Amino acid sequence: MPELDPPAGDADSRGGLWLALRKLLGADDGERSLRAQLEEVIDEHEDENPSDGEAPKNGDLSGVERQMLRNMLHFSEHDADDVAIPRGEIIAVPAHATWEEMVEAFAEHGHSRFPVYRETLDEVIGMIHIKDVFPFLARKLPPPADWTILMRQPLYVPQSRNALDVLADMRSRRIHLAVVVDEFSGTDGIITIEDLVEEIVGDIEDEHDDIPEDLIVAIGEGMWDCDARAELDDVAQIIDTRLAEVEESVDTLGGLAFVLAEQVPQVGTIVTHPSGWRMEITAADETHVKRLRLHPPAGEEDQND
Repeated sequence: MPELDPPAGDADSRGGLWLALRKLLGADDGERSLRAQLEEVIDEHEDENPSDGEAPKNGDLSGVERQMLRNMLHFSEHDADDVAIPRGEIIAVPAHATWEEMVEAFAEHGHSRFPVYRETLDEVIGMIHIKDVFPFLARKLPPPADWTILMRQPLYVPQSRNALDVLADMRSRRIHLAVVVDEFSGTDGIITIEDLVEEIVGDIEDEHDDIPEDLIVAIGEGMWDCDARAELDDVAQIIDTRLAEVEESVDTLGGLAFVLAEQVPQVGTIVTHPSGWRMEITAADETHVKRLRLHPPAGEEDQND
């Protein structure tokens, strides 16, 4: 391969990422994937860039750009189950809801679309989009007798489908919501196109998002007040590693409560974890748990104070 010259007008780049890429492209040992080689180049130059708040030297990649490249390199390693919003966090509308109840769901939660289910979340029959509802509200038109005629069809994808393929499906079919189904055709979670984009660029927050709050708060006597969205990895680090030791594929406290109860537990229900921790449901609706209070195993009340 002929020697590649650095970009014109950028002689200083000889000592930066350009030289590494030139070396990589000219001396490929044929044993490593291009993905592995690119990541190695990023690793080698990780310390050459200043903090993200400053401009990178010699026009090199910034820390943010490098992180996005890393995310892109590993994006295809994820499947639908990895990137989905867990079942316990799905906000959906029952098909039997009135027009007013459906509109109120948009007002309360601020989402642009909701899955619509018949009896349970395992029977998602479509999705309702605010764009199809807004004309009736803006023009003060009488709503349809059966608002489900406004439903659109989401994608239905298996848990094992590659996340990159899900993104391609969404783009080609112009559908921005996918229902992830398990091996029994039950609903495992949902994916929005925003979820997929965030896998590459990081969390995207807009003016409607609430200010982040602590999801795990100690309230004394060994008890903890927790948001159901709290990740089990965080729960294990902050409270007790045993709480994250589950065989099922769940990532959050809400999902754990659902698995242990074998249904969506209602407010007041106490679910006992094999470790002895008791999970008291303090806020929930018919589709998902919202908040929990963790009570320590007997004799361990003062362990986490």
